[in-house]
Amino acid sequence: MRAAHLAGGVSGPDALRPLLDTVLDALRDGAVARGGPLPGGGPKGVADRVRESVGAVLPEQGAGADEALRVVVHALAAGAADPAHPLCAAHLHTPPLALAAAADLAASVLNPSLDSWDQAPAASALEALVTAAVAAEVHPTAPAPDALVTTGGTESNQLALLLARERHPAVRTVVGANAHHSFHRAAWLLGLPEPVVVPAPSGTVDLVALDEALTDLTGPTLVVATAGTTDAGLIDPLPEIADLCAAHGHADLHVDAAYGGPVLFSDTHRRLLTGLERARTVTVDLHKLGWQPAAAGLLAVRDAADLAVLGHTADYLNADDDTDAGLPDLLGRSLRTTRRPDVLKTAVTLRALGRTGLGALVDACMARAQHLADLVEKAPGLELYARPALTTVLFRPYDATDTTVAEIRRTLLTEGRAVLGRAVADGRLWLKATLLHPHATPGDLAEILTLVEGGTHR
Repeated sequence: MRAAHLAGGVSGPDALRPLLDTVLDALRDGAVARGGPLPGGGPKGVADRVRESVGAVLPEQGAGADEALRVVVHALAAGAADPAHPLCAAHLHTPPLALAAAADLAASVLNPSLDSWDQAPAASALEALVTAAVAAEVHPTAPAPDALVTTGGTESNQLALLLARERHPAVRTVVGANAHHSFHRAAWLLGLPEPVVVPAPSGTVDLVALDEALTDLTGPTLVVATAGTTDAGLIDPLPEIADLCAAHGHADLHVDAAYGGPVLFSDTHRRLLTGLERARTVTVDLHKLGWQPAAAGLLAVRDAADLAVLGHTADYLNADDDTDAGLPDLLGRSLRTTRRPDVLKTAVTLRALGRTGLGALVDACMARAQHLADLVEKAPGLELYARPALTTVLFRPYDATDTTVAEIRRTLLTEGRAVLGRAVADGRLWLKATLLHPHATPGDLAEILTLVEGGTHR
């Protein structure tokens, strides 16, 4: 019975090979059936088609491996919002590299869990190599940097607040009005006071207001800066914020560079992150400008000693005598217990592309954002919010109401023609194109604007 064959071991690849052919065919056929960046029909239409295609989820008698894979994967692909389609450009949701997805299969097959060395001997060693390399990119001059693998920006930011709380139980957090929502949730989860919010009237933190807040807060403080805001992709003035933290003496700096962090790979654009290395902790997501399948988050720390507070003992995982005998203790590397080796796909990507190859992909997406901004500025019926700092472009039809802007976006979604995001800036609602497709063409970008302009004449 092929459905019950195991994926691992010596015979596993032979069992997988025909199944992979079925999966790949279903992915291709599903994308053809979809015919665009997402399925038409809106939520109800998609749900109805999935229900009709899949039928009984738990039948009395199984349908077999080939039929189940063909039907369910086809339904998923046909109903997907596919970030590999250049008109799917709403979110920080990357089209993953084929080599990274292939590597992720190996992680699923071998299924190591990084909560004890005896479950993940090679995976734990590989994770140590990759985290050391990424930490050195973020903190190149620090004597002992390190990084933890996380599920993404939300977990990394929560860890940063936890480390700050463990250093100073009475720590206060200061965030910009442009900061990610995860900081407010993390403060709530950790029992910390609600963060002090300083204004960001131009989309980045107001330095005068931050100086005033740090003057008022005389105790231990964690200041949060953002390198790549979710709405507009803007970067806070990192050197100036680091200077303020140093001048006040009681403030550490955390930078949420979930979006912008991989710009470090680009020789052309890494200057945008000057000052990042002065942060005590830094969030980086490689499932954004790193083209990894989710999840591929990291929290980099300037001093590995800060991570000691995460140490935890469970006798069945890291007994003292095992640790004393040289078995690595992995429980202090995450707040999770069972943890898949997400680092494998990243290791393959780093080795395959190198810094130059990754930097070229970053540069390509940055160039596409500038090109789209050029097209918007030349379009008489469209308005550009600002020149893009990273790969996010905000625009809207001239003289349109916020209601009309929202309706254009929802119409394109319902018809399956384009996936654009929405963002409020300067008191108005804007359409958001987040360009993470390094192979998008000028024609693809022009089509986005054509669809939007067509929506204003319906």
